[in-house]
Amino acid sequence: MAKTTTILRLQSESETAQLGQTLAQIAEPGDCFLLRGQIGVGKSSLARSFIRAILGPDVEVPSPTFTLVQSYDYGDVEIWHADLYRLGDPQEAVELGLVDAFEDHICLIEWPELLGDMVPNTALDIYLEISDDAHLCTITFDETWANRMRVFVEDA
Repeated sequence: MAKTTTILRLQSESETAQLGQTLAQIAEPGDCFLLRGQIGVGKSSLARSFIRAILGPDVEVPSPTFTLVQSYDYGDVEIWHADLYRLGDPQEAVELGLVDAFEDHICLIEWPELLGDMVPNTALDIYLEISDDAHLCTITFDETWANRMRVFVEDA
């Protein structure tokens, strides 16, 4: 399946928050967002703004660093925020119910590389990195995302 890549320059924390809000607007049940990048690059901030864009600005969104997964009710759908940094074995993701959540819920996964081959093929891949004067955000997606991602491709 062919993939498309677009690169965004995020000049501030507010631009990272705006990215999270925009992604939340296009999210659908069954979507998986892979949040990659080194520690401190903004993965949790992006996830937090995404969740608050859907559930409201006052929703408490703690980092799931120690619990591995936080889930939030959103009608018939749940939003799963996973931080897999401390995952000991990919099988733990199955035991947590995360792999099942990929089917019907919206999933935001930090450190998805720790899932091995359990990562959904149609996931939206977001790689954040620090450059000299901004954060760079590389978004990779397949044709299942093409229509929804037009706003990013046109702005890039």
